[in-house]
Amino acid sequence: MTRLLHLSASPRGEASESLALARRYLDTVRAARPDVVIDEWDLWDGSLPSFGPDGAGAKMRIFAGEDPVGPQEVAWHRARLAFERFAAADHYLFSVPMWNASVPYILKQFIDVVSQPGMVFGFHPVDGYSGLLRGRSASAIYTGAVYGEDRGPAFGSDFQQPYLEDWLRWTGIDDIRAVAFRPNLATADADAGRRAAQADAVAAAQELLRRIARAS
Repeated sequence: MTRLLHLSASPRGEASESLALARRYLDTVRAARPDVVIDEWDLWDGSLPSFGPDGAGAKMRIFAGEDPVGPQEVAWHRARLAFERFAAADHYLFSVPMWNASVPYILKQFIDVVSQPGMVFGFHPVDGYSGLLRGRSASAIYTGAVYGEDRGPAFGSDFQQPYLEDWLRWTGIDDIRAVAFRPNLATADADAGRRAAQADAVAAAQELLRRIARAS
């Protein structure tokens, strides 16, 4: 059974451009393959654990080949539960608004929680890191209202798409499709760009459907 996990980093609900594009993507998948199990994870829903001193201590114990104990064991268990929900999927959809040239902090929190040794990555003292999530694919929807590739440095920089996609490749996921909608705030009519992004979202979903069909 194929599983698709949508991870939403936008807190704006019905007002969110990234979520509107994600719905177009998901509706395309549902219409063609109702057998695909779709899990929608709103990262703002309170289910994502923190990863503070106890989690960091647990991580270092794991690196040292030791078992975390006490509060560290609890923090590690919570991180593992988040990872297991993530790892249960075959394919991912991220909806990511641009915040301060990068990703919302809740998405960074998610990445920090699940990026643990023996979960997302392995490590060898000579060979370095190895991603453990090979064989999966991801689509990412990027939105923003100031930065744009055709705009000058006064409109900011893009640490949004490079950050997420570098992390995905580090985990072993290198089949990545991107959909971007970044209208200029000074432009009153963003409808043309929105329609193009909607078409790109449908195309990304259709490419996922072809990938699923090839694997069937």
